[in-house]
Amino acid sequence: MNASAPMDMLPERPRLTVLGYVRSTLTDRDGAPKSGEEGAPEAWIELEPQYAPALLGLEPGMRILLVTWLHQGDRSVLQCHPRADRNRPLRGVFATRSPDRPNPIGLHEVELREIAPAQKNGPVRLRVSPLEAIDGTPVVDIKNVDMPTR
Repeated sequence: MNASAPMDMLPERPRLTVLGYVRSTLTDRDGAPKSGEEGAPEAWIELEPQYAPALLGLEPGMRILLVTWLHQGDRSVLQCHPRADRNRPLRGVFATRSPDRPNPIGLHEVELREIAPAQKNGPVRLRVSPLEAIDGTPVVDIKNVDMPTR
């Protein structure tokens, strides 16, 4: 889009829909690994029941990409020391995987281990591993890594 386009021609501001939440033994940022490969546990994703049809085609054993909203991220941070290590040079957050950034979106490649159907209008539950996101983290999308997108 042309940078000088009138405001009424720009697309509307994005809106995210929370599909569900992470349920994990990790309860605070300080105790969570920086990535899944650093000892992150299994976790459950509890999805609202109306999103169950969107799981068609996913099966245990597949690799999926969870997109989360890192709700405890500080949206005012623009620079940080990578991995919170002050011995590393300061970098812009776009050059890091810091959860503190203007839009705290998390990307987590995990293995789908189990799909547990909803019980009496409860959530559909997905068991995944490993996941470094803390308990209560909103899930905003799920993408299949193993298959073509169309």
